[in-house]
Amino acid sequence: MPQVRIALAQLNCTVGDFDSNREAALEACMGASAMDANVIVFPEMFLTGYPVEDLALRPSFQSASRASLELLREQLVLAGLAHLYVVIGHLDVAEHDSPCHGRPKGSPQNVVTVLHHGGVAARYVKHHLPNYGVFDEFRYFVPGDKRAVFEVNGLRVGLAICEDLWQGQQLMADYKADGIDVLIVPNGSPFELDKDDTRHTLVRERASQVGCPIVYVNMVGGQDELVFDGGSFITHADGVLSMQLPQFAEEIAVATLDPDAPTAPIASVDNPDAQQVWQALVVGIRDYVIKNGASSVLLGLSGGIDSAVVASLACDALGASNVYAVSMPSDYSSQHSRDDAADLAKRTGLNLRTVPIAPMSTLFTTTLVMQGTAAENVQARVRGTTLMAISNSEGHLVLAPGNKSELAVGYSTVYGDTVGAYAPIKDVFKVMVWELARWRNAYALSVGAVPPIPESSITKAPSAELRPGQVDTDSLPDYEILDAILHTYVEQDRSAEELIAAGFDPHTVMRVLSMVDAAEWKRRQYPPGPKVSIRAFGRDRRLPITSAWRGNS
Repeated sequence: MPQVRIALAQLNCTVGDFDSNREAALEACMGASAMDANVIVFPEMFLTGYPVEDLALRPSFQSASRASLELLREQLVLAGLAHLYVVIGHLDVAEHDSPCHGRPKGSPQNVVTVLHHGGVAARYVKHHLPNYGVFDEFRYFVPGDKRAVFEVNGLRVGLAICEDLWQGQQLMADYKADGIDVLIVPNGSPFELDKDDTRHTLVRERASQVGCPIVYVNMVGGQDELVFDGGSFITHADGVLSMQLPQFAEEIAVATLDPDAPTAPIASVDNPDAQQVWQALVVGIRDYVIKNGASSVLLGLSGGIDSAVVASLACDALGASNVYAVSMPSDYSSQHSRDDAADLAKRTGLNLRTVPIAPMSTLFTTTLVMQGTAAENVQARVRGTTLMAISNSEGHLVLAPGNKSELAVGYSTVYGDTVGAYAPIKDVFKVMVWELARWRNAYALSVGAVPPIPESSITKAPSAELRPGQVDTDSLPDYEILDAILHTYVEQDRSAEELIAAGFDPHTVMRVLSMVDAAEWKRRQYPPGPKVSIRAFGRDRRLPITSAWRGNS
């Protein structure tokens, strides 16, 4: 009875770090061989990292990718691993390049190669190149149009890459006609809330269409604004799930596939939304900081919910000893806010210092004779300058604590609270920020640890504290209402008329949409941050700054 043992290598890679990626692949192959695997499957573009964007168009990068694959082939032989079928993603170039206007320079391709016994057992080029949301693959890849089948222990194994599943009804029909026994699919599928359920539903449908198990291997780790959540799994033709790897963690696991044996089902793991988002943000921070050569972060700690959540995320990502916070009280900073900042530092163990900003702010406002909003903004800008000065002096990477609700309506000060190299919660609406805080504290209690976030930071009315008695609702609707409007307008592209028809107050709708449309220039200047929603600001939502069109027209 033929069977094959397949290792799912759910690993983290770094764009352009060919040596580290290749070394990780070789080490994983050693581990898979020790577990008696016949085949090991790596994620999409693992050797090069993903996404590579316009690096794909550089001849030097193309050559380095091809050289790295060749070196891996040689190392597998020297390490006594030539018996393994190594299914690995990388960047290659079209065998018959046809330079012409409108074709990506060098004709790069998104490829999976199967290395075996010192040669190439199969080669597959991604057919469907996504060109929506965060993806621009039509910009820098040339599609393939051929299937690839190789044989292991008498079983016929087919290949596809990520988007080929989403668009691949015809491909599944063709592979079914080929009589394949297993379909292997390497993926670089970034996290967004509820996407894991969508993946499972899709793969069950495709497994039924092709009539065989699908081995879905997804990468894990952060890459700029994307976080890959792993969650690799195997689904059989009858829709039964027989293996699922965890989210947001590297893991190598081996499964035995036997087409004639009954499937042993497992239950799908479905973690709470807040837990998934928290884990995604932790991975995003960790990999952005570490992969960019930093080791510590710095942020302003106000005692409010946003900076409290960002500080706690950073502690989970990097360890409290690598998190530096600055309390920067002004004349309007409440004592309870100062106390909450100090309490969080005590709870987490992060490094906290105090730099009063009143003398610096007063110098600006009296020299330039400012009052009103201009004077309020000076406080934020003095804080931003203070953080950047400390960053330049001590080498910490600055985190911006703004959330998606504020970013949407422009409730932030350019060159003030927008300064930073990374913005961990820029894709998290305010209501979800509170949910994250409650989940993290509840998790701490469940494992016998100290909840990191002071309860008063969660329960008190949010305020920028830039003038006496100020609260956010002086300028904004209640966040429950605001977030509902923003979710519908920003993430679903609904019009003012549709929002009003759905029951929202017409005046509130018109005011919020006007604020969103007018704040595009601010969003363009905001730091990058991890995508966790169906549509994040940045490369996921691209609108002109100069535009006479308004969503409330």
